[in-house]
Amino acid sequence: MPPTPPHTQPTPRSGDDATATVLQHLGAQVLVRGWLSANNIVFAGAADDEAGAAVVDTGYVSHAAQTLALVEQALGDAPLRRVVNSHLHSDHCGGNAALARRWPGLRISVPGASRDKLQPWDESRLSFRDTDQRCEPFEAHHFLADGDTLRLGRHDWQVHAAPGHDPDAVLLFEPTTATLISGDALWENRLAIIFPELADEPGFDAAHLALNLIERLAPRRVLPGHGEPFSDVAAALAASRQRLLAFAAAPIKHRQHATRALVVYHLLEHRVRPRDALVHWIATTPIFVRALQCADDPPRARALAEATVDRLLADGVLVARGDAVAIAGD
Repeated sequence: MPPTPPHTQPTPRSGDDATATVLQHLGAQVLVRGWLSANNIVFAGAADDEAGAAVVDTGYVSHAAQTLALVEQALGDAPLRRVVNSHLHSDHCGGNAALARRWPGLRISVPGASRDKLQPWDESRLSFRDTDQRCEPFEAHHFLADGDTLRLGRHDWQVHAAPGHDPDAVLLFEPTTATLISGDALWENRLAIIFPELADEPGFDAAHLALNLIERLAPRRVLPGHGEPFSDVAAALAASRQRLLAFAAAPIKHRQHATRALVVYHLLEHRVRPRDALVHWIATTPIFVRALQCADDPPRARALAEATVDRLLADGVLVARGDAVAIAGD
């Protein structure tokens, strides 16, 4: 998970020339962020389209000001009318509240399966408390269901339920150009954490089914939640299936991978932390206690937290700065 320095300003990216042409046809821009914030996919509203301009996914809350500036730059004088979230992890919906303040009357569309977690707002069920990640509360106005059609830019997009990484997640597919907004169901070179598995709930089979769904949709290009747009979908599917099968065969490896990834994510937000404070955070944050299977054994939780930090340091992912640790290269 390479960090995105705070001063870096993402710019619209389109992958290859064919993808650039399709994005222009769709009236879309892909703002590739880093790992702390998911990509933002901005759709210009057509002059005769009451739906107006929209953005899919809004990044992490600490990047909200940057997200707002990027969306304003992408839209010019046009008002933002809609936010759509592929799922409600903190890196995908953290800018919702800031955008809603900037454009009063903006409508926020979220997966329908998340409705009872938002109404009323429940940080435990939304994962923010479990992960100790932040998200400013927001109000959702529209709930996406499998089989729905959603107008974005100049085209209608199909809504497909895609549980796995998150049990409530959806994909968005535009059939005339075979373009897929995959959220975190499919990346080009990595596999997202299968969060239900960290809570001893089934998730691997659902993630396989999401990949099968993507294969049936047969997209020619994918706009992922993280990373550049890509068109070699078959290779990405094959790599994701291989990683998923390996994790399903050895779930402890998935738990270890998830622990490392979430520690790095925490440091992408906080940049540097005293080592003792980081170890204590790992040993006491609910998602790690469950992932490391040490809820009733605090000494074991601390030992595993120490081992996690040691491994990240040994692998060069983190670096020591006196009594503190930080992301390597930051």
